[in-house]
Amino acid sequence: MYCLDCNLDAFCFYCRSSKHKDHPVIQIRRSSYHDVVRVGEIQKFIDIDGVQTYVINSARVLFLNERPQPKGSSKGGGGGGGGVSHICEICGRSLLDPFRFCSLGCKLVGIKKNKDASFILDVRKNNVEVMRGDHDEGRSREEGQLMREGTQHHMYPLITSPPPSSINPRRRKGIPHRAPFGT
Repeated sequence: MYCLDCNLDAFCFYCRSSKHKDHPVIQIRRSSYHDVVRVGEIQKFIDIDGVQTYVINSARVLFLNERPQPKGSSKGGGGGGGGVSHICEICGRSLLDPFRFCSLGCKLVGIKKNKDASFILDVRKNNVEVMRGDHDEGRSREEGQLMREGTQHHMYPLITSPPPSSINPRRRKGIPHRAPFGT
């Protein structure tokens, strides 16, 4: 997790409750060996328009870094990506929908290269959403708090020891049984 107010090093889920309780936080997760961020967490702070989102474990996420094209598929449309009309402007990865980039990293390269995109949120768009949601603010704050607290447990359930069984864990080995001979 990273605190957007403090701009310090990463911290764990348990440190958040003591030092960063009311701070805006983004949690970076791993999915299939790639770093992802939940769309609901990051879209409040940066503009993610043009970046392909995916649903993984029932959570809408986007990738932080460029993902290499799978082996066997080529940019020209030979292997697995034949007939794909949407590709990332930076790395050429095939996209599912008419997006411009496959990840935030590719969007950053696109911003540096073309200067026609930005991570800055449109203030007018946010003001309209805030004005529209004023009467539900109390409820949405509670829901947001529940989502933040439940985020860790929903995506990565706590690994606990198995429940104690009724069998004595120190029982002696029984009588050995030999495998039957095949005839």
